[in-house]
Amino acid sequence: AQLSCLARLLAAKNLTADFGSFPPDLLLFFRPSEVHAGTCREFYARASRGNLDLLPRGSSRRTRLLRGALTCLGVQGSRLEPQQLGSLGALVCDLETATIPASGPAILDNLKLCPALTGAQQDALNALLLTGDTAYGDPSSWDLRTLQNLGPLVLALNQTTLSLVAEAAREDFRRSIVAAYSSQGHSQREKSLILLRVFAAASAASHPRLKRSTDRCPSEPITADSILVLTAEQLDLCLSSDFLIENLEAVLEQPIPSQFSKILKKKVDQLFPLGIPEKQLKRLGMLSRLYTEQEISQWSVTSSDTLSALLSPSGGRWEDSQVQQLLSRYLALGGSLTGPLLQEIGGERLCNLQEEQIQQIPAEAIGTAGQLNISSCSQTKKEQLYRKAREAFGSLASTPGPYYCRIQPYLGGAPAEDLKDLANTGVAINMDLDTFLALNPKELQKLSVTDVKNLLGENLPELKEAENEPLVVSWVKTQSQRELDCVLGIGLQGGLQEPTGTASPARPTTPASVTSMATVTTSPHPTTSASVTPVASSPMATTLPTVPTTSASVTSMGSVPTPITLPTVPTTPRPSASV
Repeated sequence: AQLSCLARLLAAKNLTADFGSFPPDLLLFFRPSEVHAGTCREFYARASRGNLDLLPRGSSRRTRLLRGALTCLGVQGSRLEPQQLGSLGALVCDLETATIPASGPAILDNLKLCPALTGAQQDALNALLLTGDTAYGDPSSWDLRTLQNLGPLVLALNQTTLSLVAEAAREDFRRSIVAAYSSQGHSQREKSLILLRVFAAASAASHPRLKRSTDRCPSEPITADSILVLTAEQLDLCLSSDFLIENLEAVLEQPIPSQFSKILKKKVDQLFPLGIPEKQLKRLGMLSRLYTEQEISQWSVTSSDTLSALLSPSGGRWEDSQVQQLLSRYLALGGSLTGPLLQEIGGERLCNLQEEQIQQIPAEAIGTAGQLNISSCSQTKKEQLYRKAREAFGSLASTPGPYYCRIQPYLGGAPAEDLKDLANTGVAINMDLDTFLALNPKELQKLSVTDVKNLLGENLPELKEAENEPLVVSWVKTQSQRELDCVLGIGLQGGLQEPTGTASPARPTTPASVTSMATVTTSPHPTTSASVTPVASSPMATTLPTVPTTSASVTSMGSVPTPITLPTVPTTPRPSASV
Protein backbone atom coordinates (compact mmCIF):
# COMPACT_ATOMS: atom_id res chain seq x y z
CA ALA A 1 0.00 0.00 0.00
CA GLN A 2 2.88 2.38 0.69
CA LEU A 3 4.29 1.87 -2.80
CA SER A 4 0.82 2.36 -4.25
CA CYS A 5 0.43 5.63 -2.37
CA LEU A 6 3.87 6.80 -3.46
CA ALA A 7 3.03 6.01 -7.09
CA ARG A 8 -0.14 8.10 -6.84
CA LEU A 9 1.79 11.03 -5.34
CA LEU A 10 4.30 10.91 -8.21
CA ALA A 11 1.46 10.83 -10.73
CA ALA A 12 -0.22 13.80 -9.06
CA LYS A 13 3.00 15.80 -9.44
CA ASN A 14 3.59 14.62 -13.04
CA LEU A 15 6.88 12.97 -12.08
CA THR A 16 6.25 9.52 -13.57
CA ALA A 17 7.98 10.17 -16.91
CA ASP A 18 11.42 9.89 -15.29
CA PHE A 19 10.78 6.24 -14.37
CA GLY A 20 14.43 5.29 -14.83
CA SER A 21 15.31 6.91 -11.51
CA PHE A 22 12.76 4.89 -9.54
CA PRO A 23 13.21 1.34 -8.17
CA PRO A 24 11.52 -1.44 -10.18
CA ASP A 25 9.23 -2.34 -7.27
CA LEU A 26 7.66 1.13 -7.43
CA LEU A 27 7.04 0.87 -11.19
CA LEU A 28 4.76 -2.10 -10.60
CA PHE A 29 2.23 0.33 -9.13
CA PHE A 30 2.20 2.84 -12.01
CA ARG A 31 -1.08 3.11 -13.89
CA PRO A 32 -1.10 2.05 -17.57
CA SER A 33 -2.04 5.59 -18.60
CA GLU A 34 1.30 6.82 -17.22
CA VAL A 35 3.29 4.54 -19.56
CA HIS A 36 4.01 6.35 -22.82
CA ALA A 37 4.17 4.38 -26.06
CA GLY A 38 7.57 5.81 -26.99
CA THR A 39 9.25 4.54 -23.83
CA CYS A 40 7.06 1.56 -22.93
CA ARG A 41 9.71 -1.05 -23.83
CA GLU A 42 12.19 0.50 -21.42
CA PHE A 43 9.50 0.91 -18.78
CA TYR A 44 8.35 -2.72 -18.82
CA ALA A 45 11.92 -4.03 -19.02
CA ARG A 46 12.68 -2.16 -15.81
CA ALA A 47 9.36 -2.93 -14.08
CA SER A 48 9.73 -6.65 -14.83
CA ARG A 49 12.80 -6.71 -12.56
CA GLY A 50 10.60 -5.77 -9.58
CA ASN A 51 9.27 -8.18 -6.98
CA LEU A 52 6.09 -9.48 -8.61
CA ASP A 53 5.00 -11.00 -5.31
CA LEU A 54 4.06 -7.46 -4.26
CA LEU A 55 1.09 -7.86 -6.62
CA PRO A 56 -1.05 -10.92 -5.83
CA ARG A 57 -1.15 -13.38 -8.70
CA GLY A 58 -4.39 -12.93 -10.61
CA SER A 59 -5.04 -9.43 -9.24
CA SER A 60 -6.36 -6.82 -11.65
CA ARG A 61 -3.24 -4.66 -11.22
CA ARG A 62 -0.88 -7.53 -12.08
CA THR A 63 -3.07 -8.58 -15.00
CA ARG A 64 -3.10 -5.03 -16.41
CA LEU A 65 0.68 -4.84 -16.06
CA LEU A 66 1.14 -7.99 -18.15
CA ARG A 67 -1.48 -6.91 -20.69
CA GLY A 68 0.21 -3.54 -21.11
CA ALA A 69 3.61 -5.17 -21.61
CA LEU A 70 2.31 -7.61 -24.24
CA THR A 71 0.59 -4.79 -26.12
CA CYS A 72 3.70 -2.62 -25.99
CA LEU A 73 5.92 -5.42 -27.30
CA GLY A 74 3.48 -6.51 -29.99
CA VAL A 75 3.18 -10.07 -28.68
CA GLN A 76 0.73 -12.20 -30.64
CA GLY A 77 0.19 -15.86 -29.90
CA SER A 78 2.26 -18.09 -27.62
CA ARG A 79 5.69 -17.70 -29.20
CA LEU A 80 7.96 -15.03 -27.73
CA GLU A 81 11.00 -13.76 -29.58
CA PRO A 82 14.32 -13.32 -27.69
CA GLN A 83 13.99 -9.53 -27.78
CA GLN A 84 10.49 -9.72 -26.30
CA LEU A 85 11.69 -12.12 -23.61
CA GLY A 86 14.41 -9.65 -22.67
CA SER A 87 11.84 -6.93 -21.98
CA LEU A 88 9.26 -9.15 -20.28
CA GLY A 89 11.59 -10.56 -17.63
CA ALA A 90 9.64 -12.21 -14.80
CA LEU A 91 6.31 -11.22 -16.36
CA VAL A 92 6.67 -14.40 -18.42
CA CYS A 93 5.84 -16.30 -15.21
CA ASP A 94 2.15 -15.35 -15.61
CA LEU A 95 1.81 -16.49 -19.22
CA GLU A 96 0.11 -19.66 -20.37
CA THR A 97 2.09 -22.91 -20.16
CA ALA A 98 2.09 -23.21 -23.95
CA THR A 99 4.53 -20.29 -24.06
CA ILE A 100 7.37 -22.51 -22.77
CA PRO A 101 7.57 -25.06 -25.60
CA ALA A 102 6.57 -22.44 -28.20
CA SER A 103 9.37 -20.05 -27.23
CA GLY A 104 12.06 -22.72 -26.93
CA PRO A 105 15.35 -22.62 -24.95
CA ALA A 106 15.48 -18.80 -24.87
CA ILE A 107 12.71 -18.75 -22.26
CA LEU A 108 14.78 -20.62 -19.64
CA ASP A 109 16.50 -17.48 -18.35
CA ASN A 110 13.08 -15.88 -17.80
CA LEU A 111 11.81 -18.92 -15.90
CA LYS A 112 14.74 -18.57 -13.50
CA LEU A 113 13.16 -15.31 -12.37
CA CYS A 114 9.87 -16.92 -11.36
CA PRO A 115 9.30 -17.14 -7.58
CA ALA A 116 7.57 -20.48 -8.21
CA LEU A 117 6.42 -22.47 -11.21
CA THR A 118 3.02 -24.12 -11.44
CA GLY A 119 2.81 -27.88 -11.87
CA ALA A 120 1.98 -27.48 -15.57
CA GLN A 121 4.92 -25.09 -16.05
CA GLN A 122 7.27 -27.57 -14.35
CA ASP A 123 6.09 -30.34 -16.65
CA ALA A 124 6.69 -28.14 -19.69
CA LEU A 125 10.14 -27.16 -18.41
CA ASN A 126 11.20 -30.79 -17.90
CA ALA A 127 9.90 -31.72 -21.34
CA LEU A 128 11.99 -28.91 -22.84
CA LEU A 129 15.13 -29.97 -20.95
CA LEU A 130 14.67 -33.63 -21.90
CA THR A 131 14.92 -32.73 -25.58
CA GLY A 132 18.60 -31.93 -25.01
CA ASP A 133 18.24 -28.94 -27.36
CA THR A 134 19.13 -26.35 -24.73
CA ALA A 135 22.36 -24.72 -23.59
CA TYR A 136 22.57 -27.39 -20.87
CA GLY A 137 22.59 -30.35 -23.25
CA ASP A 138 21.23 -33.79 -22.52
CA PRO A 139 20.63 -34.49 -18.78
CA SER A 140 22.86 -37.58 -19.01
CA SER A 141 25.83 -35.25 -19.67
CA TRP A 142 25.19 -32.91 -16.74
CA ASP A 143 27.87 -32.44 -14.10
CA LEU A 144 28.12 -30.33 -10.94
CA ARG A 145 28.67 -27.09 -12.89
CA THR A 146 25.62 -27.77 -15.07
CA LEU A 147 23.38 -28.30 -12.05
CA GLN A 148 24.71 -25.11 -10.47
CA ASN A 149 24.14 -23.17 -13.69
CA LEU A 150 20.52 -24.31 -13.78
CA GLY A 151 20.07 -22.26 -10.61
CA PRO A 152 16.47 -22.18 -9.32
CA LEU A 153 15.33 -24.40 -12.20
CA VAL A 154 16.83 -27.33 -10.29
CA LEU A 155 13.89 -27.04 -7.88
CA ALA A 156 11.53 -27.87 -10.75
CA LEU A 157 13.36 -31.01 -11.95
CA ASN A 158 11.27 -34.17 -11.67
CA GLN A 159 12.44 -37.71 -10.97
CA THR A 160 12.42 -38.59 -14.67
CA THR A 161 14.95 -35.87 -15.44
CA LEU A 162 17.06 -36.47 -12.33
CA SER A 163 17.24 -40.22 -12.97
CA LEU A 164 19.21 -39.45 -16.16
CA VAL A 165 21.80 -37.37 -14.28
CA ALA A 166 24.93 -39.29 -13.32
CA GLU A 167 24.96 -40.34 -9.66
CA ALA A 168 28.39 -38.77 -9.15
CA ALA A 169 27.06 -35.40 -10.34
CA ARG A 170 24.06 -35.67 -8.02
CA GLU A 171 26.28 -36.51 -5.05
CA ASP A 172 28.66 -33.62 -5.78
CA PHE A 173 25.70 -31.28 -5.97
CA ARG A 174 24.25 -32.61 -2.69
CA ARG A 175 27.58 -32.06 -0.92
CA SER A 176 27.77 -28.50 -2.25
CA ILE A 177 24.34 -27.79 -0.79
CA VAL A 178 25.31 -29.13 2.62
CA ALA A 179 28.54 -27.10 2.60
CA ALA A 180 26.71 -23.85 1.85
CA TYR A 181 23.75 -24.45 4.17
CA SER A 182 25.13 -22.85 7.35
CA SER A 183 25.75 -19.50 5.62
CA GLN A 184 22.34 -19.30 3.91
CA GLY A 185 19.32 -17.22 4.90
CA HIS A 186 16.01 -18.73 5.89
CA SER A 187 14.34 -18.75 2.46
CA GLN A 188 17.41 -20.22 0.79
CA ARG A 189 17.65 -22.90 3.49
CA GLU A 190 14.10 -23.96 2.77
CA LYS A 191 15.01 -24.39 -0.89
CA SER A 192 18.14 -26.31 0.04
CA LEU A 193 16.13 -28.73 2.15
CA ILE A 194 13.74 -29.28 -0.74
CA LEU A 195 16.67 -30.04 -3.04
CA LEU A 196 18.22 -32.43 -0.54
CA ARG A 197 14.95 -34.36 -0.28
CA VAL A 198 14.56 -34.46 -4.07
CA PHE A 199 18.11 -35.69 -4.62
CA ALA A 200 17.82 -38.21 -1.77
CA ALA A 201 14.68 -39.61 -3.41
CA ALA A 202 16.52 -39.86 -6.73
CA SER A 203 19.36 -41.77 -5.10
CA ALA A 204 16.97 -44.10 -3.30
CA ALA A 205 15.23 -44.83 -6.59
CA SER A 206 18.59 -45.64 -8.21
CA HIS A 207 19.60 -48.00 -5.37
CA PRO A 208 16.44 -49.39 -3.79
CA ARG A 209 18.28 -52.24 -2.08
CA LEU A 210 21.22 -50.27 -0.76
CA LYS A 211 21.45 -50.49 3.04
CA ARG A 212 24.17 -49.17 5.24
CA SER A 213 25.41 -50.90 8.39
CA THR A 214 23.43 -49.82 11.46
CA ASP A 215 24.50 -52.32 14.09
CA ARG A 216 26.89 -50.08 16.00
CA CYS A 217 27.66 -46.49 16.90
CA PRO A 218 30.59 -44.76 15.20
CA SER A 219 33.89 -44.86 17.02
CA GLU A 220 34.30 -41.11 16.67
CA PRO A 221 32.33 -38.97 19.17
CA ILE A 222 29.12 -37.54 17.74
CA THR A 223 29.24 -33.84 16.98
CA ALA A 224 26.67 -31.48 15.48
CA ASP A 225 28.55 -31.55 12.16
CA SER A 226 28.86 -35.33 12.04
CA ILE A 227 25.17 -36.12 12.45
CA LEU A 228 24.61 -36.07 8.70
CA VAL A 229 27.03 -38.95 8.12
CA LEU A 230 24.94 -41.23 10.33
CA THR A 231 22.05 -43.35 9.23
CA ALA A 232 18.68 -42.80 10.85
CA GLU A 233 19.14 -45.99 12.87
CA GLN A 234 22.56 -44.88 14.12
CA LEU A 235 21.21 -41.46 15.05
CA ASP A 236 18.43 -42.98 17.12
CA LEU A 237 20.79 -45.43 18.78
CA CYS A 238 23.73 -43.16 19.46
CA LEU A 239 22.46 -39.62 20.01
CA SER A 240 21.71 -38.82 23.65
CA SER A 241 18.96 -36.41 24.67
CA ASP A 242 21.38 -34.49 26.89
CA PHE A 243 23.82 -33.93 24.04
CA LEU A 244 20.98 -32.80 21.79
CA ILE A 245 19.63 -30.18 24.24
CA GLU A 246 23.10 -28.84 24.98
CA ASN A 247 23.87 -28.47 21.26
CA LEU A 248 20.36 -27.92 19.91
CA GLU A 249 21.07 -24.71 17.95
CA ALA A 250 24.21 -26.20 16.36
CA VAL A 251 22.37 -29.38 15.40
CA LEU A 252 19.45 -27.48 13.88
CA GLU A 253 21.88 -25.41 11.82
CA GLN A 254 22.46 -28.54 9.72
CA PRO A 255 20.21 -29.45 6.76
CA ILE A 256 18.37 -32.10 8.75
CA PRO A 257 16.29 -34.56 6.65
CA SER A 258 12.68 -35.01 7.74
CA GLN A 259 13.35 -38.54 9.01
CA PHE A 260 16.12 -37.21 11.26
CA SER A 261 13.85 -34.44 12.55
CA LYS A 262 11.37 -36.95 13.91
CA ILE A 263 14.14 -38.71 15.81
CA LEU A 264 15.33 -35.42 17.29
CA LYS A 265 11.79 -34.59 18.44
CA LYS A 266 11.55 -37.97 20.14
CA LYS A 267 14.81 -37.28 21.99
CA VAL A 268 13.49 -33.93 23.25
CA ASP A 269 10.23 -35.50 24.47
CA GLN A 270 12.14 -38.23 26.28
CA LEU A 271 14.10 -35.61 28.18
CA PHE A 272 10.97 -33.67 29.22
CA PRO A 273 8.23 -36.24 29.86
CA LEU A 274 6.20 -33.78 32.01
CA GLY A 275 6.23 -31.02 29.41
CA ILE A 276 8.81 -28.85 27.66
CA PRO A 277 9.88 -25.84 29.79
CA GLU A 278 9.13 -22.44 28.26
CA LYS A 279 12.81 -21.53 27.96
CA GLN A 280 13.32 -24.66 25.84
CA LEU A 281 10.28 -23.95 23.66
CA LYS A 282 12.07 -20.86 22.37
CA ARG A 283 14.91 -23.06 21.10
CA LEU A 284 12.87 -25.70 19.26
CA GLY A 285 13.08 -24.01 15.85
CA MET A 286 12.08 -26.38 13.08
CA LEU A 287 11.27 -29.15 15.59
CA SER A 288 8.32 -27.13 16.90
CA ARG A 289 6.56 -27.66 13.57
CA LEU A 290 6.43 -31.41 14.24
CA TYR A 291 4.13 -31.10 17.26
CA THR A 292 0.40 -31.76 16.96
CA GLU A 293 -2.34 -29.36 17.99
CA GLN A 294 -3.00 -31.52 21.05
CA GLU A 295 0.63 -31.34 22.11
CA ILE A 296 0.78 -27.58 21.53
CA SER A 297 -2.30 -27.12 23.73
CA GLN A 298 -0.16 -28.26 26.68
CA TRP A 299 2.71 -25.86 26.10
CA SER A 300 3.51 -23.11 28.58
CA VAL A 301 3.52 -20.10 26.26
CA THR A 302 3.14 -17.09 28.55
CA SER A 303 5.68 -14.65 27.12
CA SER A 304 5.45 -12.65 23.89
CA ASP A 305 9.15 -13.43 23.41
CA THR A 306 8.39 -17.15 23.45
CA LEU A 307 5.54 -16.75 20.99
CA SER A 308 7.69 -14.56 18.73
CA ALA A 309 10.52 -17.12 18.77
CA LEU A 310 8.10 -19.92 17.88
CA LEU A 311 6.52 -17.92 15.06
CA SER A 312 9.86 -16.91 13.56
CA PRO A 313 10.01 -17.96 9.89
CA SER A 314 13.53 -19.29 10.46
CA GLY A 315 11.93 -22.45 11.84
CA GLY A 316 10.02 -23.20 8.66
CA ARG A 317 6.34 -23.19 7.78
CA TRP A 318 3.57 -23.77 10.31
CA GLU A 319 0.25 -25.33 9.45
CA ASP A 320 -2.66 -22.94 10.00
CA SER A 321 -4.25 -25.26 12.56
CA GLN A 322 -1.01 -25.32 14.57
CA VAL A 323 -0.80 -21.51 14.63
CA GLN A 324 -4.45 -21.35 15.68
CA GLN A 325 -3.77 -23.64 18.61
CA LEU A 326 -0.55 -21.85 19.53
CA LEU A 327 -2.28 -18.46 19.62
CA SER A 328 -5.25 -19.87 21.52
CA ARG A 329 -2.89 -21.26 24.15
CA TYR A 330 -1.01 -17.96 24.43
CA LEU A 331 -4.19 -15.91 24.80
CA ALA A 332 -5.71 -18.40 27.25
CA LEU A 333 -2.65 -17.94 29.49
CA GLY A 334 -3.15 -14.17 29.52
CA GLY A 335 -0.95 -13.13 26.61
CA SER A 336 -1.62 -10.03 24.52
CA LEU A 337 -1.08 -9.63 20.77
CA THR A 338 1.26 -6.77 19.87
CA GLY A 339 2.01 -5.17 16.51
CA PRO A 340 5.23 -7.18 15.94
CA LEU A 341 3.40 -10.38 16.84
CA LEU A 342 0.64 -9.58 14.36
CA GLN A 343 3.32 -9.08 11.69
CA GLU A 344 4.72 -12.53 12.39
CA ILE A 345 1.27 -14.11 12.47
CA GLY A 346 0.32 -12.48 9.17
CA GLY A 347 -3.09 -11.37 7.97
CA GLU A 348 -4.09 -14.74 6.54
CA ARG A 349 -3.57 -16.60 9.81
CA LEU A 350 -5.07 -13.72 11.73
CA CYS A 351 -8.28 -14.51 9.89
CA ASN A 352 -8.21 -18.01 11.37
CA LEU A 353 -8.61 -16.66 14.89
CA GLN A 354 -12.01 -16.83 16.50
CA GLU A 355 -14.04 -13.64 16.64
CA GLU A 356 -13.64 -13.54 20.43
CA GLN A 357 -9.86 -13.70 20.03
CA ILE A 358 -9.81 -10.93 17.43
CA GLN A 359 -11.82 -8.82 19.82
CA GLN A 360 -8.93 -9.10 22.30
CA ILE A 361 -6.47 -7.43 19.90
CA PRO A 362 -5.68 -3.89 21.10
CA ALA A 363 -6.23 -1.12 18.55
CA GLU A 364 -2.67 0.13 19.07
CA ALA A 365 -1.38 -3.28 17.95
CA ILE A 366 -3.11 -2.80 14.59
CA GLY A 367 -1.47 0.61 14.36
CA THR A 368 2.03 -0.87 14.63
CA ALA A 369 1.45 -4.11 12.70
CA GLY A 370 2.24 -2.72 9.26
CA GLN A 371 0.27 -3.93 6.26
CA LEU A 372 -1.87 -7.00 6.95
CA ASN A 373 -3.70 -8.79 4.16
CA ILE A 374 -7.08 -9.70 5.67
CA SER A 375 -8.81 -10.51 2.37
CA SER A 376 -9.46 -14.10 3.47
CA CYS A 377 -11.29 -13.03 6.65
CA SER A 378 -15.02 -13.47 7.05
CA GLN A 379 -17.07 -10.30 6.73
CA THR A 380 -17.66 -10.16 10.46
CA LYS A 381 -13.93 -10.37 11.19
CA LYS A 382 -13.18 -7.73 8.56
CA GLU A 383 -15.61 -5.43 10.33
CA GLN A 384 -13.98 -6.14 13.68
CA LEU A 385 -10.52 -5.35 12.36
CA TYR A 386 -11.74 -2.26 10.53
CA ARG A 387 -13.15 -0.79 13.73
CA LYS A 388 -9.84 -1.36 15.46
CA ALA A 389 -7.92 0.15 12.53
CA ARG A 390 -10.20 3.19 12.49
CA GLU A 391 -9.46 3.71 16.17
CA ALA A 392 -5.72 3.16 15.64
CA PHE A 393 -5.45 5.64 12.77
CA GLY A 394 -8.08 8.11 13.96
CA SER A 395 -5.47 10.81 14.61
CA LEU A 396 -4.75 10.90 10.85
CA ALA A 397 -8.37 11.47 9.83
CA SER A 398 -7.75 15.18 9.24
CA THR A 399 -5.19 14.30 6.54
CA PRO A 400 -7.17 12.07 4.13
CA GLY A 401 -4.18 10.99 2.01
CA PRO A 402 -2.05 9.45 4.79
CA TYR A 403 -5.19 8.20 6.54
CA TYR A 404 -6.31 6.31 3.44
CA CYS A 405 -2.88 4.73 2.99
CA ARG A 406 -3.03 3.29 6.51
CA ILE A 407 -6.70 2.30 6.60
CA GLN A 408 -6.78 0.88 3.04
CA PRO A 409 -6.11 -2.82 3.93
CA TYR A 410 -9.09 -2.79 6.31
CA LEU A 411 -11.70 -1.05 4.12
CA GLY A 412 -13.38 -4.36 3.33
CA GLY A 413 -15.00 -4.01 6.74
CA ALA A 414 -16.00 -0.34 6.41
CA PRO A 415 -19.69 0.72 6.59
CA ALA A 416 -21.15 2.89 3.84
CA GLU A 417 -21.22 5.94 6.12
CA ASP A 418 -17.45 5.85 6.54
CA LEU A 419 -16.90 5.26 2.84
CA LYS A 420 -19.09 8.26 2.05
CA ASP A 421 -17.08 10.37 4.50
CA LEU A 422 -13.89 9.24 2.80
CA ALA A 423 -15.34 10.08 -0.61
CA ASN A 424 -16.37 13.58 0.44
CA THR A 425 -13.21 14.79 2.12
CA GLY A 426 -12.52 17.12 -0.80
CA VAL A 427 -9.18 15.38 -1.39
CA ALA A 428 -8.58 12.85 -4.17
CA ILE A 429 -8.45 9.38 -2.62
CA ASN A 430 -7.74 7.52 -5.88
CA MET A 431 -8.76 4.16 -4.46
CA ASP A 432 -7.24 1.31 -6.46
CA LEU A 433 -9.61 -1.10 -8.15
CA ASP A 434 -8.58 -4.14 -6.08
CA THR A 435 -9.49 -2.30 -2.88
CA PHE A 436 -12.79 -1.18 -4.42
CA LEU A 437 -13.69 -4.73 -5.43
CA ALA A 438 -12.91 -5.92 -1.89
CA LEU A 439 -15.47 -3.59 -0.28
CA ASN A 440 -18.45 -5.11 1.51
CA PRO A 441 -21.01 -5.67 -1.31
CA LYS A 442 -23.93 -4.68 0.93
CA GLU A 443 -22.27 -1.41 1.86
CA LEU A 444 -21.22 -0.68 -1.70
CA GLN A 445 -24.86 -0.77 -2.80
CA LYS A 446 -25.48 2.22 -0.53
CA LEU A 447 -22.92 4.39 -2.32
CA SER A 448 -24.09 6.91 -4.88
CA VAL A 449 -22.59 7.42 -8.31
CA THR A 450 -20.85 10.55 -7.04
CA ASP A 451 -19.46 8.65 -4.03
CA VAL A 452 -17.90 6.06 -6.30
CA LYS A 453 -16.50 8.73 -8.61
CA ASN A 454 -14.88 10.55 -5.70
CA LEU A 455 -13.45 7.36 -4.20
CA LEU A 456 -11.85 6.07 -7.40
CA GLY A 457 -10.67 9.45 -8.63
CA GLU A 458 -8.01 8.97 -11.28
CA ASN A 459 -8.63 5.21 -11.23
CA LEU A 460 -12.26 5.65 -12.37
CA PRO A 461 -11.56 4.47 -15.97
CA GLU A 462 -10.48 1.11 -14.55
CA LEU A 463 -14.05 0.56 -13.34
CA LYS A 464 -15.06 0.10 -16.98
CA GLU A 465 -12.58 -2.78 -17.27
CA ALA A 466 -14.27 -4.45 -14.27
CA GLU A 467 -17.85 -3.90 -15.46
CA ASN A 468 -18.52 -7.66 -15.57
CA GLU A 469 -17.42 -8.23 -11.98
CA PRO A 470 -20.48 -9.34 -9.94
CA LEU A 471 -19.91 -6.55 -7.42
CA VAL A 472 -19.88 -3.90 -10.13
CA VAL A 473 -22.84 -5.41 -12.00
CA SER A 474 -25.03 -5.44 -8.90
CA TRP A 475 -24.10 -1.86 -8.00
CA VAL A 476 -24.74 -0.57 -11.52
CA LYS A 477 -28.22 -2.14 -11.54
CA THR A 478 -29.27 0.04 -8.60
CA GLN A 479 -28.07 3.31 -10.14
CA SER A 480 -29.73 5.67 -12.58
CA GLN A 481 -28.37 5.14 -16.07
CA ARG A 482 -28.62 8.89 -16.61
CA GLU A 483 -26.30 9.46 -13.62
CA LEU A 484 -23.90 6.76 -14.77
CA ASP A 485 -23.67 8.49 -18.14
CA CYS A 486 -23.50 12.08 -16.94
CA VAL A 487 -21.46 11.73 -13.75
CA LEU A 488 -19.08 8.86 -14.57
CA GLY A 489 -19.00 9.05 -18.35
CA ILE A 490 -17.02 5.83 -18.80
CA GLY A 491 -19.64 3.82 -20.67
CA LEU A 492 -21.07 1.66 -17.88
CA GLN A 493 -24.41 0.16 -18.95
CA GLY A 494 -27.17 -1.65 -17.09
CA GLY A 495 -28.47 1.10 -14.81
CA LEU A 496 -32.06 2.04 -14.13
CA GLN A 497 -33.81 3.71 -17.05
CA GLU A 498 -36.25 6.58 -16.55
CA PRO A 499 -39.91 5.53 -17.06
CA THR A 500 -41.04 5.95 -20.66
CA GLY A 501 -44.42 7.31 -21.80
CA THR A 502 -44.88 9.53 -18.76
CA ALA A 503 -45.90 13.07 -19.64
CA SER A 504 -43.88 15.79 -18.14
CA PRO A 505 -45.78 18.37 -16.06
CA ALA A 506 -47.86 20.86 -18.08
CA ARG A 507 -46.29 24.26 -18.45
CA PRO A 508 -48.15 27.43 -19.53
CA THR A 509 -47.25 28.37 -23.06
CA THR A 510 -48.36 31.99 -22.65
CA PRO A 511 -49.42 34.28 -19.87
CA ALA A 512 -52.97 33.89 -21.16
CA SER A 513 -54.15 30.37 -20.40
CA VAL A 514 -57.13 28.63 -18.93
CA THR A 515 -56.47 27.45 -15.41
CA SER A 516 -57.92 24.19 -14.18
CA MET A 517 -61.37 24.67 -12.73
CA ALA A 518 -60.99 21.85 -10.25
CA THR A 519 -57.84 22.86 -8.48
CA VAL A 520 -57.13 26.56 -8.82
CA THR A 521 -58.79 29.29 -6.87
CA THR A 522 -59.34 32.79 -8.14
CA SER A 523 -56.12 34.52 -8.98
CA PRO A 524 -55.53 37.57 -6.85
CA HIS A 525 -54.22 39.43 -9.86
CA PRO A 526 -56.49 41.00 -12.48
CA THR A 527 -56.70 39.00 -15.66
CA THR A 528 -55.98 40.46 -19.03
CA SER A 529 -58.68 41.03 -21.55
CA ALA A 530 -57.62 37.93 -23.35
CA SER A 531 -57.64 35.63 -20.35
CA VAL A 532 -60.43 33.47 -19.08
CA THR A 533 -61.34 33.71 -15.43
CA PRO A 534 -61.93 30.45 -13.59
CA VAL A 535 -65.60 29.69 -13.89
CA ALA A 536 -66.10 28.51 -10.35
CA SER A 537 -65.18 31.91 -8.97
CA SER A 538 -67.17 34.04 -11.38
CA PRO A 539 -70.53 35.46 -10.24
CA MET A 540 -71.19 36.72 -13.71
CA ALA A 541 -72.73 35.24 -16.80
CA THR A 542 -73.60 31.61 -17.05
CA THR A 543 -72.00 31.19 -20.47
CA LEU A 544 -68.72 32.41 -21.80
CA PRO A 545 -68.05 33.60 -25.30
CA THR A 546 -66.19 31.60 -27.85
CA VAL A 547 -62.42 31.85 -27.40
CA PRO A 548 -60.43 32.12 -30.61
CA THR A 549 -57.24 30.10 -30.98
CA THR A 550 -54.73 32.89 -30.79
CA SER A 551 -51.70 33.43 -28.65
CA ALA A 552 -54.14 34.02 -25.82
CA SER A 553 -55.92 30.72 -26.28
CA VAL A 554 -56.61 27.82 -24.00
CA THR A 555 -53.61 25.51 -23.63
CA SER A 556 -54.40 21.84 -23.35
CA MET A 557 -52.43 18.57 -23.26
CA GLY A 558 -54.85 17.08 -25.76
CA SER A 559 -56.25 18.40 -29.05
CA VAL A 560 -58.41 21.48 -28.55
CA PRO A 561 -61.39 22.07 -30.89
CA THR A 562 -62.03 25.58 -32.12
CA PRO A 563 -64.16 27.36 -31.15
CA ILE A 564 -64.41 26.23 -27.50
CA THR A 565 -67.71 26.52 -25.65
CA LEU A 566 -67.42 26.00 -21.92
CA PRO A 567 -70.41 24.49 -20.16
CA THR A 568 -72.97 26.61 -18.41
CA VAL A 569 -72.17 27.11 -14.77
CA PRO A 570 -75.12 27.88 -12.48
CA THR A 571 -74.78 30.89 -10.26
CA THR A 572 -76.66 32.11 -7.25
CA PRO A 573 -79.87 33.93 -8.38
CA ARG A 574 -79.79 37.69 -7.95
CA PRO A 575 -82.92 39.77 -7.27
CA SER A 576 -84.21 41.61 -10.31
CA ALA A 577 -83.62 45.28 -10.33
CA SER A 578 -86.68 47.47 -10.80
CA VAL A 579 -86.82 49.31 -14.04
